[in-house]
Amino acid sequence: MATVLLAHSYFLRLDPKQWSKMRPYPPLATLHAAAHVRANGHDVAVFDAMLAEDESAFAERLAVERPRFVVLHEDNFNFLSKMCLARMREAALTMVAMARAAGCRVAVTGSDVTDHPEVYLDGGAEVCLLGEAEHQLLALLDHWAGRGPDPLRLDRPGFAWRQADGTEHSTGRSSVERHPDVFGRPARDLVDIDAYRDAWVQAHGRFSLNVVATRGCPYRCNWCAKPIWGQRYSMRSPRDVAEELADVKRRYAPDHIWFVDDIFGLRSDWLAEFADAVRELDAVIPFTVQSRCDLMNEQAVAALARAGCAEVWLGAESGSQKVLDAMDKDITVGQIREAIARLQAHGVRACCFVQLGYPGEMWEDVEATLALLLDTLPDDIGVSVSYPLPGTPFHEMVRAQLHGDGHWSDSGDLAMMFAGTFTTEVYRDLHLALHDVLDLRRREAGLDRARHPSLPDVAVDLHRERVLDRWADLRARAAARHSRSERPTRLRIPVIVEASA
Repeated sequence: MATVLLAHSYFLRLDPKQWSKMRPYPPLATLHAAAHVRANGHDVAVFDAMLAEDESAFAERLAVERPRFVVLHEDNFNFLSKMCLARMREAALTMVAMARAAGCRVAVTGSDVTDHPEVYLDGGAEVCLLGEAEHQLLALLDHWAGRGPDPLRLDRPGFAWRQADGTEHSTGRSSVERHPDVFGRPARDLVDIDAYRDAWVQAHGRFSLNVVATRGCPYRCNWCAKPIWGQRYSMRSPRDVAEELADVKRRYAPDHIWFVDDIFGLRSDWLAEFADAVRELDAVIPFTVQSRCDLMNEQAVAALARAGCAEVWLGAESGSQKVLDAMDKDITVGQIREAIARLQAHGVRACCFVQLGYPGEMWEDVEATLALLLDTLPDDIGVSVSYPLPGTPFHEMVRAQLHGDGHWSDSGDLAMMFAGTFTTEVYRDLHLALHDVLDLRRREAGLDRARHPSLPDVAVDLHRERVLDRWADLRARAAARHSRSERPTRLRIPVIVEASA
């Protein structure tokens, strides 16, 4: 039994798209918080929802642990938590009610909590922790355990609660710790790592674990939500991150690491120090990161390759400069091209996030994105439609058009939540068509033969016809909806000589 039970409410089984992908990761933010409060004298257990069936598993854990205090600490390093998926909010509120029914004092924290504390206070939470929560959580638990002053009476930043008369009181979002090394390394011993290994190996034949090196992002893309860290960006020391990699390699022997940072490698000198430490400590494990095109200079990419980076996901978003400027991306199409070429030249897979449906995007902008992909041939793409996250300028721009509660039910929804240029059905078909056309071009270029084994010429030609017919149909549907779109002619993709080699 533990005095404090930390939990999160992201149940992979409740998100059909992610369940089918089966790429589960331990809840790093929850585990960092657990390590921090445990290091300061609290007896802590963790309920990990990731691979659990549903909320009933939490009820069972409550009965076993019989904790005094329950904290729903969402994994703020899981990008899906920022989407505030409706089913996960429902799960969180169910878990709050279960904990209260068990006689526990309950606090909650996460992106949705920070944006909408009233929802969780109405649902029975005693205290909401707003923003980065580790320091505030420790202060609250110390008080609940009789070890320290009441942080609410001190009006300390980072809390929301109901006063005696029922009115909500908030002290605003907490300040950000500039030196996150103080929180220690995540308490991976409090979750079942073997269950993650089994899930990965069964689905993919390899085992991937997650690590975080930095917190936040200083850039101002107007669709990106930052309820936890705002515009602040803080870095662990490169040596400490390399030492964690060495420890993870020794203890768990993963085949791959996913760095969950919003932006990995803001500074080239940090990357160079990190690469040196990784090599010195024999901590090389193939890893994947997210970064920006304009950060992929020669020093940065060389350091990433030296450290063992296998794949970089770039926030390309669009091949139209007009759309990039409207998003406040502060990058150019030329920088996207240069980043992909430089990464691939160093043997690092260059992958691109693509966003469809941003306000003002027309069919010619969609085809500019396709042209960029066909010219650069990224190793993979992730396609989504513009999603208005609470607290963003983009959300404010389209707020009047939002319907329902403004949330997708799950991450595979891909529904347009505002009046886009085209319909949800067109964007869902575009999502598939972009993958198909890029895959066709890569196969014709002699790339990805493992994914696309050689086919007889007749089969290749038939596949090509189907892909191009699908795109032509999309162009026609787009043109029928918007007269400003180009005349619906057949897409022309030159046949590459190596296609039948």
